[in-house]
Amino acid sequence: MVTQRTEGLYHLFLLCQIIMVALLFWFGVWVMVTFHSPSAELTWRRYSIYCGVLVLGMLLEAFSRPKSYFLQNELLRPHRLSMRQTIASIGLLVLYLIATKDAFISRIFFFNFVPWLYVALLFSHYYLPSLLARSIFSREEKTLLVGPARKAIRLHDWLRRKAAIGLRTAGLVCDEKIDKSEDGLAVLGTPDQLEKVIREHAITQVILLEFPIFTELNQKIIRICDRLGTRLFILSDLEEKLRHSVTVFEDGGFCFIGLRDEPLENPLNRFLKRAVDFAIAVPVMLLVFPVLTVIVFLAQRLQSPGPLFHVQRRAGMQNRQFRIYKFRTMRPDNGELSRQACPEDKRVYPLGKWFRKLSIDEVPQFWNVLRGDMSIVGPRPHLIEHNNQFARLLENYHVRTFIKPGITGLAQVRGFRGEARDNSDIENRVACDIEYLENWNISLECGIILRTFSQLIFPPRSAY
Repeated sequence: MVTQRTEGLYHLFLLCQIIMVALLFWFGVWVMVTFHSPSAELTWRRYSIYCGVLVLGMLLEAFSRPKSYFLQNELLRPHRLSMRQTIASIGLLVLYLIATKDAFISRIFFFNFVPWLYVALLFSHYYLPSLLARSIFSREEKTLLVGPARKAIRLHDWLRRKAAIGLRTAGLVCDEKIDKSEDGLAVLGTPDQLEKVIREHAITQVILLEFPIFTELNQKIIRICDRLGTRLFILSDLEEKLRHSVTVFEDGGFCFIGLRDEPLENPLNRFLKRAVDFAIAVPVMLLVFPVLTVIVFLAQRLQSPGPLFHVQRRAGMQNRQFRIYKFRTMRPDNGELSRQACPEDKRVYPLGKWFRKLSIDEVPQFWNVLRGDMSIVGPRPHLIEHNNQFARLLENYHVRTFIKPGITGLAQVRGFRGEARDNSDIENRVACDIEYLENWNISLECGIILRTFSQLIFPPRSAY
């Protein structure tokens, strides 16, 4: 019920925003034609297309944004969302104008419309959700919490937000001998008195604060709610019990509990990620790689003759081994292939240090990307020896192998690159890799690529 209310309100809010933007657009057109350019030609078909492109931009932005943004009370949230929507809608319109070489739209109208669009969206985020909620959810759902007071505190902010869609917290039922919880919630009785409390306070909704162990008491709670026609929700505390994050999903009529979300299991997301890989790897291999090959070859001939490439076996997706290609930056006669490079490493020839610092040695890995062994973004692939060593330190180390390894990754742009000096270095890198795996989206992907590009221009201290 809560989810349905929130999603319904969100979709209605989005529809109202679209109508508002369309009305604002046509009002701006009317003002332009009536007052600024009375003799100007107004082509309804063209301006209808412009309006449609603006609406399409807003829809695309809405689809790319998680609904969890809705009804949040962050101070700068309305500003960020209004800016996102403005950039998406105006950006798509500009792309349309460039692609079609359309110079018909009035520049005066366009540059005056943009700030008004942002202001209108900003005001809608501040005032429209609460206005819609008050007009739609006039009937309150009196909600009773059942469980320990310490767990009721966790729901305090959530319940305050959901008050906008008609949820009012009546109180708490628990075994503790207290009058109020720490956040001021009145204790109305014990679980044995649940039926009496529901009747006396006209409760319409019960939230059980713990995942039920199927004792007689919990079965009694379920029977009471069914008999009185009271909605029952159960707050899952499986994460607390399992000491691990969980995700719930349904497939083929069965409900499953998993340990994490994996957006890249979605074929569409995989296609988008692979498209980004090709869009970057193909130009690099055709334009950049040949030039760098000549430069590195000459540097090696001068300072460290030997093979152009350094080829190693690395652990990839699902720990499947593959051959990774790099420009050789170490002397060919060094016998410590499994030792990590460190600052002032004597094995690295002089120009090789610059190749490593500027990540030039990594460029041949774009061939691995085209072959499908790697991706542009993902967990960095380690040597087999290091994989075994790190897996002994961290139980969840191999979770990172659920996706393809990458040339760069979230860990690298956050500064966790170079030699792993202690266990915390490995823990931080693995935490970033798993965060990327669980939260992948196209904007995160592009953001990591852009931050990597900036680090190529301004290398961090950890680059060597």
